[in-house]
Amino acid sequence: MDYFLDSVEKAGMRTVELWGGAPHFYMDALSYTDCTSVRRKAAARGLTIGAFTPESIIYPYNIAAPDPEQFAKSKSYFTNAVKATSELGCKLMTVNSGYGYLNETKEEAWARSADMLSHLARTAEQEGVVIAMEALRPEESQIVTTLADAKRMLDEIASPAFRLMVDTTAMGIAGETLEQWFDAAGESIVHLHFIDGNPYGHLAWGDGTFPLASMIQTLNDYGYQGLLGQEITDFRYYEHPDETDRRIMEAFEKYIGKD
Repeated sequence: MDYFLDSVEKAGMRTVELWGGAPHFYMDALSYTDCTSVRRKAAARGLTIGAFTPESIIYPYNIAAPDPEQFAKSKSYFTNAVKATSELGCKLMTVNSGYGYLNETKEEAWARSADMLSHLARTAEQEGVVIAMEALRPEESQIVTTLADAKRMLDEIASPAFRLMVDTTAMGIAGETLEQWFDAAGESIVHLHFIDGNPYGHLAWGDGTFPLASMIQTLNDYGYQGLLGQEITDFRYYEHPDETDRRIMEAFEKYIGKD
């Protein structure tokens, strides 16, 4: 945790999206890391925790878990995540739809996902937190992988504490654009995983083919006021993540206002 916070501070970032995974932030169905300590570490470096992203792809916790016992423990885990978000002094938690068996219908998996997300939205309302759901790649899930799926889930959950986020990798793989997302979802979009890609990759800006300048112009055109989460997951960055953060900030510098 100290290495991460030191690195983003040196890179010039002032807000972080904290990924809730060990070893830096441990969480399970029963407990989670002392959030007060994490808040103090961030504040000591002049950093704000703008979003909390509990680990939600790697086994065993799954929003749409098909086994009843796994589903129950996943519900406890993600409920803890909502509470941790609040205790971190953060107002935004990001999630996805989860995933089901490949040999079951989409609707079977969808029902479990909607059940879990409805519960989490009600918990978020009580905790003063907003949940933002992203689409996944088809290799990761058969539930929410497109803008149409995301809109359907948004309408089904129908909670002021449940909103959408755009993941530019999933968006690119689906053949969609930022304009389409904002035209369809508008003010319901409260967060972005704004990363480069081919469209696959979750890459640092400059390592993919996405047009950064025109995409930022689109965000300005639609009056987007949220954060640009840098969800960089490609293995090439694992050895020197601090250098990658600095390079990302250099790519953004020309677009950052100085007033």
